[in-house]
Amino acid sequence: MSQLNVKVFNMLSLLLTPVSFLWEWIYRLRRFAFKMGVFNSSKFEVPIISIGNLSLGGTGKTPFTLWIGNYLNDSLEKKTMVLTRGYKGELENSSGIIKTGKKISENPFVFGDEALVLSRNLKNASVVVGADRRDNLRRYYEEEKADIVLLDDGFQHLKIERDLNIVLFDSLLPISKYHCPPRGYLREGLSALKEADVVLFGRADLVDRSELDELEKFVLTHCKKDTPSGQFKYAPGAIRNLLHEEDIALDELNGKNVICVSGLASPQSFLKLVKQLNANIVDDFNFPDHHLYKVNELESLVSLAEEKDAIILTTEKDIVKMKRCSSSERIHYLQIGIEFLKGEELVKQRINSVIRDSRGQVE
Repeated sequence: MSQLNVKVFNMLSLLLTPVSFLWEWIYRLRRFAFKMGVFNSSKFEVPIISIGNLSLGGTGKTPFTLWIGNYLNDSLEKKTMVLTRGYKGELENSSGIIKTGKKISENPFVFGDEALVLSRNLKNASVVVGADRRDNLRRYYEEEKADIVLLDDGFQHLKIERDLNIVLFDSLLPISKYHCPPRGYLREGLSALKEADVVLFGRADLVDRSELDELEKFVLTHCKKDTPSGQFKYAPGAIRNLLHEEDIALDELNGKNVICVSGLASPQSFLKLVKQLNANIVDDFNFPDHHLYKVNELESLVSLAEEKDAIILTTEKDIVKMKRCSSSERIHYLQIGIEFLKGEELVKQRINSVIRDSRGQVE
């Protein structure tokens, strides 16, 4: 960056500081108002775990919610209810429920893409969609009688008290961006981290160790003393087609022509995973987050794939929308999970303690 550009950047940053400061204090006052009872926050006896973040954009909340849900089912034999907003779905401003083990509607326009991904991969669970998650918990709990509730994207959803606050960070976001808009990418100020019980750093394999250590130290200075931390990365699970069948083994991607297509806030880790599988990426397309694909878009992509003798590889969030527009055998998705690099047992201990200390009822 030239000296002139540095001066311009510093001047703009200085000019935007008052707006960023105001943004941060509005959210700080909001938290204070809930704490003082000015705004009502409801207490439920069923254990509630919030999975959220402090930053704008993706931090791996959906894969991590799946990890917790499957741990609760497989290791602890607990029935789970997930409360999620259903972003860009028709039910976002009302409510709806998907029960696992039932025939799942493949309509992301109704439930939103993340709700369909959650319901397809969880066992002995239900996914409740709608922005008013407090009302939805009251409405559906008696029907479901879940042992534990997961509050998806819940760190700023203060209408519900929770027993455990897990806050996720994107390791790729530089510390210089840890300001509220328009200076940076934080939804609210770092003072909110006093409410965090666990902090986890996703995509930890994509940054240098020294940078990750610096970021972790920086974040933990804003948390309560002795707040546990952990690190995880994305791990490829399987390659599936539009019917969710595993028809290409992971090792078969080696040398195969691939066109990567995704609608993600942070597509870098998806591309990194595909490269790690030694695929020959002949092209890649990144659409806006939660993109609703159109027929003509997919027709063009399929034609390009035929021309280059390639498969189209996308994410599970994207496939639920693509299959509404295409039946091409060239379209596949990479199923992604998470793999802990540090802190897995600490997270499990915190989850176990929440369940052990709860009576499993709703007021």
